[in-house]
Amino acid sequence: MNDKTTLLYIDDEPINLMLFTAILKDNCDIVTGLSGFDGLEKLDKHPDIKFVFSDMKMPGMDGIEFVKQARQKFPDITYFLVTGYDINEEINKAIENKLIAKYFNKPFDIKEIRKTIDSIKK
Repeated sequence: MNDKTTLLYIDDEPINLMLFTAILKDNCDIVTGLSGFDGLEKLDKHPDIKFVFSDMKMPGMDGIEFVKQARQKFPDITYFLVTGYDINEEINKAIENKLIAKYFNKPFDIKEIRKTIDSIKK
């Protein structure tokens, strides 16, 4: 029986998907996608996903738009944004409105991500 937590990471840069997976694969099962549209498909195919990490800036659908759409269909998942930029008003509103639980800066602080996942799992 696999008791690893399953998470989805969406990022349009394949290197970030590889890094995130390499860093967390011992503790979590990682599903990845290259766009918000891809992420919505992965959520349909993997009902065991508990956490979603989405890049903020992506072509076609940014992270907040992806989370808004995903949350309509999958409201029980915990959502996070990941950004290489400073926090902005849009991200602040997403936190205030409980659209996302938290945001993380790139490069990843993996200890912070693990600590956050562990605190929510309990």
